[in-house]
Amino acid sequence: METKDLYKAADNRYDNRQMYTYCGHSGVILPKLSLGFWHNFGSVDPYERSRAITHYAFDHGITHFDLANNYGPVYGSAEETLGKLMDDSFRPYRDELFISTKAGYDMWQGPYGNGGSRKYLMASLNQSLKRMHLDYVDLFYSHRYDPNTPVEETLQTLVDIVRAGKALYVGISNWPLEQLRKGYDYLAAHDVPLLIYQGKLNRLYTEHIDNGLLRFCHEKGIGYIAFSPLAQGLLTDRYVNGIPSDSRMAKGKFLRAEQLTDEVRAKVAAVRVEAAERKISTAQRALGWILEQQGVTSVLVGASSVEQLQDNMAVLTTD
Repeated sequence: METKDLYKAADNRYDNRQMYTYCGHSGVILPKLSLGFWHNFGSVDPYERSRAITHYAFDHGITHFDLANNYGPVYGSAEETLGKLMDDSFRPYRDELFISTKAGYDMWQGPYGNGGSRKYLMASLNQSLKRMHLDYVDLFYSHRYDPNTPVEETLQTLVDIVRAGKALYVGISNWPLEQLRKGYDYLAAHDVPLLIYQGKLNRLYTEHIDNGLLRFCHEKGIGYIAFSPLAQGLLTDRYVNGIPSDSRMAKGKFLRAEQLTDEVRAKVAAVRVEAAERKISTAQRALGWILEQQGVTSVLVGASSVEQLQDNMAVLTTD
């Protein structure tokens, strides 16, 4: 029977105290870079690679792993990967990890596998805990605003999830500003403060700066964690000389060639100039810009290799 080497976390994993910050008006401390499981950790990906990436992340101070019920591919498999990782590596370090998951988008067939209903959110979280081999998550999100479900139903479910001990904190992701305001007020009135908002933010997509959502989070003491910081690879050197055959754009599922417009090319070029002036990579500059925005707590990075994560993490040691 094959056995894996026993994992022992690096003794110096918390030496870089500058990589941590408080999350809004709470006692929760998060790393400025957090590891996202959206891609690269599913059942179609090599488990040993996932293990190597998460080991490197934790060994270098990344304590926050971010998941959702339908991350993979296939749906649910990223959470299953985390469950294996907990059993193989991270069980002794559970209290040093801040693990989040979400529900809101489609997960299973039928009327109860999508949306913001109490039925869906409760069932989804129960399934997630089983897949991750956890008794609770540190943070549970409503992954999207559902206009077909009364907002009070979704929010009361979040309150009840915390009171049931299945999550320590709650978050909101991808909600419009108007609904976020209602969510903040409702949760505060029910003694379950909104810890954090997860939203899309990068140099090519600044809606949450432009519409005041990020400012609202900052003023109300809500943390903000950014996803898609590299715009699916556009804000890297990946497409400087065309579209690589193995790239997301070539595959056309989440990134399409028509998105690489002249305007986008010009904005990416500006980031590359800033990066060259600082003698850092384009990706590092793109990540650094987000961290410079007032109100941002953390940035979610994905990684398909240890080397990619290492390059991203260098932003925490560059000016």
